[in-house]
Amino acid sequence: MKHLYAARSEHDRRRGSASRRLYGYAWQKASKAFLASHPLCQCPRCDEGRIRVRASSVVDHKEPHRGDYDRFWDRRNWQAMAKACHDRKTAVADGGFGNRQRESGDGQSDE
Repeated sequence: MKHLYAARSEHDRRRGSASRRLYGYAWQKASKAFLASHPLCQCPRCDEGRIRVRASSVVDHKEPHRGDYDRFWDRRNWQAMAKACHDRKTAVADGGFGNRQRESGDGQSDE
């Protein structure tokens, strides 16, 4: 368990602060406004309430920005998501839940 804690601590240290990763005050303000105008989850499994109704609470970057300022702020790359849907997408993309890590894509499977 200690090695897992150490690995996570090292990963967090390398990532930098939220502000350094572009998630500062400007993002908080912009994402809050985006969620106000997109109240339902837009993921492929929900499709803004056409398939499943879930309230959105997270603004997701459809394609990872990887620190690219222009991609980060490109609203065409944003989608409103329910936290559970976003967590699932992130886990699939990052290799969580025993999944292989993906290079890109929406992280949604057809299960």
